[in-house]
Amino acid sequence: MAGGFGTPAHGDGGDFEAKITLVVVISCILAASGGLMFGYDIGISGGVTAMPPFLKKFFPVVYKKTQEKGIESNYCKYDNQGLQLFTSSLYLAALTATFAASHTTRTLGRKATMLIAGIFFILGTIFNAAAVNLLMLIIGRILLGCGVGFANQAVPLFLSEIAPTRIRGALNILFQLNTTIGILFANLVNYGTAKISGGWGWRLSLGLAGVPAVMLTLGSLIVIDTPNSLIARGKLEEGKAALKKIRGVSNVEPEYLEIVEASRVASEVKHPMRNLLKRRNRPQLVIAVCMQIFQQFTGINAIMFYAPVLFNTVGFKSDASLYSAVITGAVNVLATLVSIYFVDRLGRRILLLQAGVQMFLSQMVVAVVLGLTVKDYSESLTKGLALLVVVMVCTFVSAFAWSWGPLGWLIPSETFPLETRSAGQSVTVCVNMVFTFVIAQAFISMLCHFKFGIFIFFSFWVLVMSVFVLILLPETKNVPIEEMTDRVWRQHWYWRRFMDDDENGDA
Repeated sequence: MAGGFGTPAHGDGGDFEAKITLVVVISCILAASGGLMFGYDIGISGGVTAMPPFLKKFFPVVYKKTQEKGIESNYCKYDNQGLQLFTSSLYLAALTATFAASHTTRTLGRKATMLIAGIFFILGTIFNAAAVNLLMLIIGRILLGCGVGFANQAVPLFLSEIAPTRIRGALNILFQLNTTIGILFANLVNYGTAKISGGWGWRLSLGLAGVPAVMLTLGSLIVIDTPNSLIARGKLEEGKAALKKIRGVSNVEPEYLEIVEASRVASEVKHPMRNLLKRRNRPQLVIAVCMQIFQQFTGINAIMFYAPVLFNTVGFKSDASLYSAVITGAVNVLATLVSIYFVDRLGRRILLLQAGVQMFLSQMVVAVVLGLTVKDYSESLTKGLALLVVVMVCTFVSAFAWSWGPLGWLIPSETFPLETRSAGQSVTVCVNMVFTFVIAQAFISMLCHFKFGIFIFFSFWVLVMSVFVLILLPETKNVPIEEMTDRVWRQHWYWRRFMDDDENGDA
């Protein structure tokens, strides 16, 4: 989501012999299309809901509020449950689809699950672009949400299993990078289509989601399934052949034997969800759940979903608000590059703590400016102060993009042990989707009732999560996954009490 997806990292005892083959390059393109698709969905909804022709056709009550001054508070112009449902229905559908996708990923494989995701994306795009009523719009968003659920489960696993060890970490944040590029692309599209005369620009905005959707679908047809998936389903020879193909070398026996052994160990865990609740797995579970909740309570998705609406609310004209959203989208992309460079140099905790200070201060400045200048029925937001709001929003977005954006997914993916990694990923995804839905559905109403206080609300949560990181989040930089328990959890002042070998205290 703006949070984006993460690639579960799989630790290896050493770096196996491997080349960066054409298959691996294609998998990178596949990652890009999955990230672009999700990012485009995040960015496009806020833009079209700020377009008068779209509002006039589907949300006439909201359209009337935005056109007539003095009949509604500036903070409440867009407060409409139907309008919020248009955005948030995607994430509720994604949450539901994740459970089915977990089953298909395990039984049909990563490739087939990605194909299903692509088909859902294409169908959702058709429904949205051709919509003649609100029902068609919502059905389209639900289909897109099913695509997100299936892609979220399959693409990260596919990437982590097909990538050579030495570039696995880079691929993790590369996926997040492509999500931010998708958001930027959506903002640019909205800026262009808003200028189309005739009032049909919103159809083009929604329809262009078909480009990454088709890329994902075709990509899933071209690539082979991962060796891990094939071996786990009992196709040992196919798995070995696939491993030779993606590694580009003939000597794959050491990696092949490790995958076979990992599959054997994983298959012995009959109830992974129950195993996830054991006492020794609670630290990883608590960290994963809290990271997803905190990621959404930074307020980032509220800003990325509704950036044009937000800028309209504080006094920008329609074109200016879309332009401002493009700027924040570009900052999001560039700041994610910062994370790629520093995450393995400075570590996770430093990035999160620094960003916490930056996000807290920028949101408080926005709250003060809006509190002093934007009243219920009037605004005195000068050009200089409006520029300050944009700068502060960009400051906030940049801090998020090099911290909670990629790290909110990276840290949970690298902390779960092998036997609970799949179940842990499912829980991580589900919690993220639940809270993404809650924020997407509630933000505009919260803006209406809290007014400028909405930024104080989110800055309070930034303070809470920063204290959490300072006290309870261990550093996982450069720690092999198979050594995480001994080198991280057993050494932590609080979590080590859960790492005893006695399982009598299991949940």
